[in-house]
Amino acid sequence: MKIALDPTPFHHSHTLLEFPRLAADLGYKYLQMTPHADLIPFFNHPKADDELVGKLKAACKDAGVEIASVLPVLRWSGPDEDAREAAVRYWKRAIQIAVDLGVQTMNTEFSGRPEKAEESERAFYRSMEELLPIIEREGLDVLIDPHPDDFVEDGLAALRVIRGVNSPNIGMVYVASHSFHMGNKPLDIMRAAGDKLRLVHVSDTMNHHASHGLRYITNPPGNAVRVHQHLKIGDGDVNWDEFFGGLKEIGFLDKENTVMVSSVFAEDENAEDVSRYQLKTMVDYVARTK
Repeated sequence: MKIALDPTPFHHSHTLLEFPRLAADLGYKYLQMTPHADLIPFFNHPKADDELVGKLKAACKDAGVEIASVLPVLRWSGPDEDAREAAVRYWKRAIQIAVDLGVQTMNTEFSGRPEKAEESERAFYRSMEELLPIIEREGLDVLIDPHPDDFVEDGLAALRVIRGVNSPNIGMVYVASHSFHMGNKPLDIMRAAGDKLRLVHVSDTMNHHASHGLRYITNPPGNAVRVHQHLKIGDGDVNWDEFFGGLKEIGFLDKENTVMVSSVFAEDENAEDVSRYQLKTMVDYVARTK
């Protein structure tokens, strides 16, 4: 298993090419490349040319850090057909960037719309018809997170959609901060996913269902909003013994192709200290669980 840093908290304090050295200084051997204006921005065409990709690869080598995963977020399940077609084109370039970086794992979101769930699911499978042959040819793992406010949010329902692609190259991401949107059934989801679960994001969140639904209040009542956080371990309501125990049960912690990512976004002002805390706490949990 690879333990990686998501450098999102450092996007405004460091350049793209500084991330590998930063990760090494914080004690990490791996990075996860999330949407970044100079690499693969949210929802738009990748902005890195071959020269920049080469420089990023060299910066990783110089720092002794590897990129464990590349995370694009593109509207490949969008119910708008023009946006979906564009997302497929963007995905092709994102795949090439991952291949050129020597990365085998890509993780992403479904990126559809909950109010148009049926149309979004159709769009997802339509995009997969075009992208799956490329993904399989390149030998990539593409792992998908049922993100809050997506056309599928429940963890078990998302697994059914993933299973429907019928490819060993397509799997699932479990984001701990999304637990309470996924049905708060981590063990059921992990057991059902089995080998399809190959990447997890480690960050805490409050249970928005708590206090008879009044943990968070939006006005007017009934707003179609999704609330969650990416806090450091221990600052929220995620059951970490259950989380790490479930990963042990399905063999996640002992595999070479699995990735565990620290993805805390709530404390940019303390990002370095939080990143070190996350790494130590994850390593301690893994050691205790094994």
